[in-house]
Amino acid sequence: MNRLDRLFETLPKRINSVLITSDVNRRYFTGMKSSAGAVLAFRGKAYLLIDFRYIEKARETVTAAEVIEAKKLYPQIAKLLLSHGAKNMAIEAQDVTVSRLNKMKKMLKGFDIIDTDTLSNAVNDLRMSKDSDEIACITKAQEIAEAAFDGILDFIREGVTEREIAHELERLMMANGAEGISFETIALAGENTSMPHGVPSDKKVRQGEFVLMDFGAVYNGYHSDMTRTVCVGKPTDEMAKIYGIVLKAQQSAIEAAHAGMNGQELDLIARSIIDEAGYGKFFGHALGHGVGLDIHELPNAAPYYKKSLNTNSVVTVEPGIYIAGKFGVRIEDFVILTENGCINLTKSAKNIISL
Repeated sequence: MNRLDRLFETLPKRINSVLITSDVNRRYFTGMKSSAGAVLAFRGKAYLLIDFRYIEKARETVTAAEVIEAKKLYPQIAKLLLSHGAKNMAIEAQDVTVSRLNKMKKMLKGFDIIDTDTLSNAVNDLRMSKDSDEIACITKAQEIAEAAFDGILDFIREGVTEREIAHELERLMMANGAEGISFETIALAGENTSMPHGVPSDKKVRQGEFVLMDFGAVYNGYHSDMTRTVCVGKPTDEMAKIYGIVLKAQQSAIEAAHAGMNGQELDLIARSIIDEAGYGKFFGHALGHGVGLDIHELPNAAPYYKKSLNTNSVVTVEPGIYIAGKFGVRIEDFVILTENGCINLTKSAKNIISL
């Protein structure tokens, strides 16, 4: 059973067909990366309509759908809907623009366009649980990122800039086999580490400062995500104390994480430790998020997320404490949730590193 078959198993029986147009979901269902195209699927049959630029590659690689060259997309879709006796078509409401929806309705008169969140929600739910191929890609992406982390430790020293550290991390990831970076690399030093998503600048690293790095690699479309905070020289007692609180919060959450608990519960495990230590107001973001073909996807480990976490979801665990004008600490791993616990995909050391 392929992914499209599994999708239809979760959709209401009244839905005759679905149209997948977003780049990431088109890749999820066909295995092929492209900047254009549409998957039109019925129960038991699917078509990839794609233009001349990609047609040769599609015919060589796509097995989950019959490949058709897209020349006049909407007339071709209408013809296929008629041939399958479909009365309606669900679309990705979370991706389709108002302009595109209006065009669909104009070009596909006589067919009911289901523009609720039904399809988008079903796809998101399906993507939450990773299969073995996805986990293999995510694991490889993480191995690439960790090789870059090992390399950057020899690069960081007093006098290098945040921007130089970020560029070197990205260079190392690409040199170790990444097809891209998961997001714009964060590398911050000193007082700038108090900004959770600060932008690397020309600030130079000074002795006795924390350096916070949040980065990830992409492998075969799948992302990794990790954060490490290291110190150039010896940390102060306060720096070591804060680091220890964050580490305890993270390790406690990882030890407790398992499929079936909800995201709010997982978040609270780490948050309560930071709260009890007196630093709750300095932890202002959620504990974690799902990772896959998107760097941020469902499920979430967050105060507002009360849904159960699925088996084989890949979720980050990244508590932090950020004291404005002084410094910040974040430690991030990501884990595969199982019924009995979790598997930590992040192997890099988490003890405080002094360079």
